[in-house]
Amino acid sequence: MKVKVIVRTRINPTEDESKVLKAVMNLTNSDKYIKEKEGIFEYIVQEGDISLLTKLREILRRDKILDASRKIIMSGLEGSTITFHVNKQVAYIGKVSFCKPERESPLGPISFYIWTDDPKSLIDWLATKTIGGIPVDELCHLESQHYVRSVKPLKK
Repeated sequence: MKVKVIVRTRINPTEDESKVLKAVMNLTNSDKYIKEKEGIFEYIVQEGDISLLTKLREILRRDKILDASRKIIMSGLEGSTITFHVNKQVAYIGKVSFCKPERESPLGPISFYIWTDDPKSLIDWLATKTIGGIPVDELCHLESQHYVRSVKPLKK
């Protein structure tokens, strides 16, 4: 699966750049970034592959917000592009709160732009469905372990 990810957030004049970077890094686990200037604003931008989403995936699982996250991420799917936004202040403390691109996050959001040739598989990986609060991929793994242990070897 081919995946290109861009993570972008504005640095407001009242913000400490290192704190904005920490918020982004808490979601991507990457310290590689560029600064872009657009008019009077500067932006922190990270560009990469699916590895930029690994930390976010871990947080969604850790905080048990897969179902709600999946719904929001699916709503940002258009063709082969997925777009969603996360509250910058919440990201600073290592948590995720999805928001609209404007007004819901007072300092502006951290925006994720994802292009992939298989958006359904990417969403299934990032925010898998759950059954009884257990991620489906983990449930399948647990079931197969149970099955292997419960099968008695055949006698010769």
